[in-house]
Amino acid sequence: MSYGFDLDLLRTFAAVIDCGGFTKAAERVHLTQSTVSQQVKKLEANLGHTLLLRDKSTGGVQTTEAGELLLSYARRLLLTADEASEAMRKPAAPKTVRLGVPEDFAGRRLIDLLSGFSAASPHIRLDTVSGWSTELRRLLDAGEIDLALIKREPGDGAALASWSEELIWVEGGQPSAGSDPVPLAVFPVGCIYRDRAIRAIERSGRRWRIAYTSQGLMGVQAAVASGLGISLLPSDAVLPEHRPLSAGDGFEPQPNSELALVKGRTRLSAEAKFLGEFLVGNLAP
Repeated sequence: MSYGFDLDLLRTFAAVIDCGGFTKAAERVHLTQSTVSQQVKKLEANLGHTLLLRDKSTGGVQTTEAGELLLSYARRLLLTADEASEAMRKPAAPKTVRLGVPEDFAGRRLIDLLSGFSAASPHIRLDTVSGWSTELRRLLDAGEIDLALIKREPGDGAALASWSEELIWVEGGQPSAGSDPVPLAVFPVGCIYRDRAIRAIERSGRRWRIAYTSQGLMGVQAAVASGLGISLLPSDAVLPEHRPLSAGDGFEPQPNSELALVKGRTRLSAEAKFLGEFLVGNLAP
């Protein structure tokens, strides 16, 4: 025989034992004494066992062997039910939005941006993945991220929003603009700044060599500042230790590049749309 346990009956049963009688139990569970008595009788009938023995002289109760056994299970069932009820009352787990960001995105700038988003939307969990534009596009196409900020040539495909980026040739304290071949401090293959720099130098009829490569912006900035090589950087990445180069130094000004906010093929969730709107409203290269 299988038993279906009614939690209300178990709660009344436990209250009778805890309170030492039907009268006080009725007050605890907010029922009449007769209703409490009926619920205990119903529980006993459902289980086919006498659970409580009443002492008519004192009004107290005592558990039978079956009642004692049931009580231990009843307490566990009621505790589990209360925990489940509490869990369901708590706010739902935050929705996750996955954002791809460029490897060279300035650290402080990104931290400030993400902190602002977290404060504005505590109900959304933001996961970030860094990479170069080609890798971020692949992740978008594969559905592994929802949105991405990528560096690209202006107008290179659809975008939710885009911002123009001024590019500047820079060198360090030790002049190297006249070197042959031109030493370059660059990001790895796949970076638009690297491609732009190499193509521009080749168009000028000069040779070039890779003097330093770094995955991170700080590495390239430091390499330029120490005189290891020349680089083409967005204006907001130029440091006081850098010296801008011009056409007079043999480096023609470059057209602006673009920072674009793009989405993948799948439809954006409400949370991803919220992130996109936040970025559009708060990102100013």
